[in-house]
Amino acid sequence: MMHGFPHTWEVWSAVIPQLAERHRVIAPDLRGLGASARAADGYDARNLARDMIGLLDALDERGAAVVGLDAGGPPAFLLALEHPELVDRLVLIESTIGRLPGAEGFFRSGPPWWFGFHAVPGLAETVLAGNEAPYIDFFLRNGSASGTGIDPAVRDAFVRAYSGPDALRCAFEYYRAASTSADQIDEATARQRLTVPTLAVGAQVVGEATARQLRPIADDLTSRTIASSGHIVPLDAPAELLAVLHPFLEA
Repeated sequence: MMHGFPHTWEVWSAVIPQLAERHRVIAPDLRGLGASARAADGYDARNLARDMIGLLDALDERGAAVVGLDAGGPPAFLLALEHPELVDRLVLIESTIGRLPGAEGFFRSGPPWWFGFHAVPGLAETVLAGNEAPYIDFFLRNGSASGTGIDPAVRDAFVRAYSGPDALRCAFEYYRAASTSADQIDEATARQRLTVPTLAVGAQVVGEATARQLRPIADDLTSRTIASSGHIVPLDAPAELLAVLHPFLEA
């Protein structure tokens, strides 16, 4: 299970217990984030996918269903696209996939403002140092349908994880590598199709854009929308997400 920004593995905390009744759940902090080492580079989607291959190997797992949320979506997608022998099923939640056609409506006014802010090397981490909590709260409030944010204990864990210039730098490296990741997705989808069974889950922000991007290149695509949920679906609508995940993972 691959989280996004500004999350750690704890974005899955409300769904892990029920999933763990039927599956081995692997929910790492992604490269540079949370408890993971503050890597200097390697934040492009293909290398993040390699991180997951290394993790499966270290845990002696020969394959997995892969779930990607938000910024975890592009590396989860490339992992399934380029290594179908390792991926049983793919789930993408509220994530846009590079420049693939289909997300024009989502980007009709241009990318969200923070994409550009985060992408400038050395800027955002300098400006935000000391003000991490209100900045993280902005995303957490806007990621919930009610606009009130998420569980306070999980919120506090996220703030701790993204506090300090180097922790922020690692988060923003994902945005700085976004163009490289998009190039990798363009190159990979030009030569092969997505063959593993795939579920696209949309909510109130990205909605059906993910499914529209995937439909022309996926052999086996299911699309579901959780209309009651904000962007951070695993925390905002965990029961509804589980109702979608269980039958897909066990089909």
